[in-house]
Amino acid sequence: MSNIPSQSTMIIGHRLLTASKSIGLPKLRWRRCLGIVIYTMKYHPEQISAILQGEEKPRIKPSASYTILNLDPQQQFSGIDQKSLAKLVKEKDVGRLLHLGGVERIALSLDTDPESGIGKVTNSDDDNNDDDDEVARRQHAFGANTYTKPQCRSLFSFVWEAFKDPTILILVFCAALSLGFGIQENGIKQGWYDGGSIFVAVFLVISVSALSNYGQSRQFDKLSKESSNVKVDVVRRGCRKFISIFDVVVGDVIWLNIGNQVPADGLLVEGHSLQADESSMTGESDHVEIDSTHNPFLISGTKVVDGYGRMMVTAVGMNTSWGELMSSASRDSAEQTPLQVRLNTLTSAIGKLGMAVASLVLVVLFVRYFTGNTQDDNGNTEFVRGSTTTSEILKAVVNIVAAAVTIVVVAIPEGLPLAVTLTLAYSMKKMMADQAMVRKLSACETMGSATTICTDKTGTLTLNEMKVTKFYLGHEPMAGKISSIVTSVTELIKEGIANNTTGDVQRPSLQADYVFSGSPTEKALLSWAVMELSMDMQEIKQNSTLLHVDAFNSKKKRSGVLVRSNTDSADHAHWKGAAEMILSMCSHYYIASGEVRDLDNEARKTFEQIIQSMAAGSLRCIAFGHKKIEHNAQESDDQPELREEGLTLLGMVGLKDPCRPGVKKAVESCQNAGVNIKMITGDNIFTAKAIATECGILRMGFDDQDGAVILGSEFRSYTPQQRLEKVNKICVMARSSPMDKLLMVECLKQKGHVVAVTGDGTNDAPALKQADIGLSMGIQGTEVAKESSDIVILDDNFSSVETVLCWGRGVYNNIQKFIQFQLTVNIAALVINFVAAVSAGDVPLTAVQLLWVNLIMDTLGALALATEKPTKELMDKKPVGRTEPLITNIMWRNIAAQAAYQVAVLLILQFKGESMFRVDTAVKDTLLFNTFVLCQVFNEFNARKLEKKNVFKGIHRNKLFLAIIGITIVLQVVMVEFLKRFAGTERLNWEQWGVCLGLASASWPIGWIVKCIPVPERPISSYLQSIKRTLSKGATALGFSSS
Repeated sequence: MSNIPSQSTMIIGHRLLTASKSIGLPKLRWRRCLGIVIYTMKYHPEQISAILQGEEKPRIKPSASYTILNLDPQQQFSGIDQKSLAKLVKEKDVGRLLHLGGVERIALSLDTDPESGIGKVTNSDDDNNDDDDEVARRQHAFGANTYTKPQCRSLFSFVWEAFKDPTILILVFCAALSLGFGIQENGIKQGWYDGGSIFVAVFLVISVSALSNYGQSRQFDKLSKESSNVKVDVVRRGCRKFISIFDVVVGDVIWLNIGNQVPADGLLVEGHSLQADESSMTGESDHVEIDSTHNPFLISGTKVVDGYGRMMVTAVGMNTSWGELMSSASRDSAEQTPLQVRLNTLTSAIGKLGMAVASLVLVVLFVRYFTGNTQDDNGNTEFVRGSTTTSEILKAVVNIVAAAVTIVVVAIPEGLPLAVTLTLAYSMKKMMADQAMVRKLSACETMGSATTICTDKTGTLTLNEMKVTKFYLGHEPMAGKISSIVTSVTELIKEGIANNTTGDVQRPSLQADYVFSGSPTEKALLSWAVMELSMDMQEIKQNSTLLHVDAFNSKKKRSGVLVRSNTDSADHAHWKGAAEMILSMCSHYYIASGEVRDLDNEARKTFEQIIQSMAAGSLRCIAFGHKKIEHNAQESDDQPELREEGLTLLGMVGLKDPCRPGVKKAVESCQNAGVNIKMITGDNIFTAKAIATECGILRMGFDDQDGAVILGSEFRSYTPQQRLEKVNKICVMARSSPMDKLLMVECLKQKGHVVAVTGDGTNDAPALKQADIGLSMGIQGTEVAKESSDIVILDDNFSSVETVLCWGRGVYNNIQKFIQFQLTVNIAALVINFVAAVSAGDVPLTAVQLLWVNLIMDTLGALALATEKPTKELMDKKPVGRTEPLITNIMWRNIAAQAAYQVAVLLILQFKGESMFRVDTAVKDTLLFNTFVLCQVFNEFNARKLEKKNVFKGIHRNKLFLAIIGITIVLQVVMVEFLKRFAGTERLNWEQWGVCLGLASASWPIGWIVKCIPVPERPISSYLQSIKRTLSKGATALGFSSS
C-alpha cells in the first residue's frame, strides 16, 4: 500500500466517486465501488495492509451512533456529517475526537490546511475570486455564519399599541356613539360628520405615532446589526486578513488574541496560555483553560481572556450553541434611558393635572347642562326637564365626555417620550457618520452631562502608527551602525523578535512588498527587524521549537518565550516589554562587539537615563532580554521553565507614535466646555508627560510637585481618603494598570463627576462598565472592551470623543427645547378650556380641533425640534452634571411669558371676540382656534433657542424644521378653509387671517424682550425645598411633628 502515492490516491478516488451518470449505471457502480476502496486505503492504510498480508482477519464492527465520513458523491464535502461534527464541539467529547483521528484528520476531511487555511496557496491575481468561490462552496455545504433572528415587530403591532391607549379608546367609544346619534337624527348623509371627524382625527394620531415608532425600531435594528459585525483575523491561502464575522465558514483558520470573541465553534490548532470566558454560555465565571490535549474545544460567543492561538472552525451559524441561543433571544429596542424615565415622571405629573382639570370641566359642564344653563346653536335651552328626549340627553353627554377626554389627550404630553426617541435615533444615525457607534441609548444623553473624560494615550491621542526611530545596544546609539554589530548578537535579537510575537510577516512573491500583521507595536518591531536586520522570520521559526509562551497583557507589560534551538541542545528564553521592566530582570548586557558586561549600579543608572531621554522625546521604549539555558537530557521536558531573572540585555528601541492631527484643538474644546481631560496610560511617566504636554492636557511649564502627574502604583498606594482629596488635581497617570483606571473612575464618581472612559483592552472592561459612559476603540479595541462599552469610537480618535460630547449635549438641549414648547401649549390649552367651561359652560375648541393641536405639538413639534444639529455654542457652556434640573429657570421664564400671552389673547377672543370683530359665535371660535394654532407655529421658532435672542440663526441648515413649519401652515389653511364639517370651522377672510397672524407673531418680540430678563442661577425647585424645610422646622417647633 505504501507504493501508492497519497496525492494520486486522492485524485483517482475523487474522480471515480464523482463519475458522470452518462457512462451507464453498471459502470457507475463499479467506479464508485473502486473509489470507496481507494478512499479506504487512504484513511486506514495500516488495517488494509495487515489484512492483505494475513496478519489480521477482516471483521465487521457494529456501526457507531454517529457518522463523520459519508461517501455520498452527490453532496459537496460528502465525507463530513456536519451535525455530528457540531455535536462533537458542543459536548466537548475528547474521546470521540481522538477516535476520529484528532484535529489533523478532521482538517483533512474539511480540505483545510491548519497552517494556511482554506484554499490553495498561489501567487495568482485571481485569489479574491477563488476565495469567493471557496466561501460560497462551503456556505452551501455547511451554512453561513448567521442566525435566524426573531421576527421584528410589525407596523400593525405599533398601531395596536397606540390604539390600546385608554384615552384613545374612550375617544373611539365617544366617536362611535356620536356617529350613531348623528345618523339617527340627521341621516347618514349629514349625520356622520361629528363622529366621523373624531374617527379620522384619532386615526391620524394613531397612524403618525405608530409610523414614527416603527421607523425608530427599524433604525435601532439596523444599528444593532452594525454593532454585531465583528472583524475576524483569518488565514486564507496562507495570508492573514480581516473579514466580517458573517463571512466565516467551516474550515477557516482563525487567529485568536486576548479580548477576541470566538466567532464560531471550532477546535484549537495551536495555542499558548489560552483561556476563555464561557460565562455567556455556561454562566460559570471561572476562566476555562484551552489546550490541544485536554480541552481543544472553542465555543462561539465566548471571549479570549488570556494567551493567543489558532482555531479551525467546525460549525457556524445555527449549528452552534450561540446561534441557537441568539435565534431564541428577543431584541428589545424599547430601552428606557434615564432621561426617558425622568420624562415619564414629568408626563405623569402633567397628566394628573390634566385629569384634574378635565374632571372639573366634566362636572361643571354636567351641572350647567342639567340645570338648563346651556343653549344650542339657535339660542334654545338644551335641557328642559320632561321635554328633552333620552337620545338628546345621551348625545349631549357624549359630546361633554368627548370634550373632557380630549382635554386629557391634549394635557398628557405623549410627545415627550416620542421626542426623546426621535432625537436619540437622529443623533445615533448622525454620530455613526461621525465615527461613533452607539450601543446603548442612554449613552447619547449621558455624554452631554459628562464632567470628566479619562482617555488612553496610544491610538486615541496618538495615531497608533509605530515606527522604530532609535536603537541602543549597550550605552551606544546604533543609528547607521547596524553593520558594526557582531553577528551573534543580531541573530539573538532576530530570534527573539521572530519567536516572541503575535504578529506575522508575509511576502506573496519576490516582487511584492512585505506585509506585516499584528498590533501596531508588533508590526513596527517586525518591520524594523526585516528591513534593518534582514530577518527571515520563517527560517528562524523552522530552526527552533517553541516550548513555552508567557503572553503579553496590560498588567505585566511584557511577554516571553522559551525556544529550543534545532542546532544545539540549548534552550533560549527571550523577553521583551517595557524597558524598565526588562531592565529590572537583567544582570548583564551586550555591547556591539558581542562582549557581555555586568549590569552594575552605574551601568543601570546610565540605562535609566537613556530610557528617560527617549521617553521625554515621546518615544515608547521597548527592551529585549535573553538567557541561554543549557539543556540536560536527563531533566524532564514536561515543564520547561521560562526564566525571569538573570537575563542579558540585548538592546532597546524607541518607537515613535505621533500625536493625531487636531487632537490638541479637540482637547482645548473639551476643556473650554468645562470638561476635565485625564490621560491614563501604561507608558513611561516621561513619555506620558511629553505626550500630555504636546496634546494640551498639561500646560507648558507645569509644576511636577502639584500632583498633576502621578504613577499608577503611587495612586494605588493612597488611602481612600487621600485618593478622594487628590483625584481632581491629577491630569496624567503613567504606568497604570486597568485596576488603577477603575479606582480613578470610582473616586471621580464619588466626587460627583459624570465620568466618560476610553478603553481598548480586555482588562479595561471593569472601568468601562463602572463609568457613566464607556467609550471603546473600534480599531484596536477588543470585543470584550466593545461589549462592555456604551459607544464605540470607530476611528480610535479623540476628536471623535469631542464630537460625541457635542452630540450628547445636543440631545439634552433638543429635549429641553421640546419640553419648553410642549409645556407652553399644555398650560395655554388647559387654562383656556377650564376658564371657558366654568364661565360659559362650553369649551371653545372641539374634540377634532384639540386632536389637531395634539398632532402639531406631539408629533410634528417633536420632529421639528428633536432633529436640530448641535451648535458650537453648546461647547461654550458648563456641563450639566448630575444635579441640574431638567427644566431650568430660563425655561420656566420663557414658558411663563409665552403661556401668559397666549392665555390672555385667547380669553379676550373667547369673551370679547364677537363684539370686537362683529362676527358670530362660529367665526369667533374659528378665530380663536386659528390664533391658538398659529401661536404654536411662531412659538416653535422661540423654542429653537432657549437663551439666544436671535432665534433664526442657522435655521436655513435645518430643512426639516422649515418643511414641518410649512406643512403645518398648509394643513391649518386646509382645516380652516376647506374642512368646515370635519373641523367645525368657518372660512375666514383676508382681514381675519391677518389678525390671527398678527396676534400669533407677537410671540416673537415677547420672546426677545423676555430673554433680556435675568434669572437666578439657583434652581426654583431648591427655593421650594427650602420653604418646605422651613415649614417643617416651624411645625416641629410648634409641636406638630409626626412623632
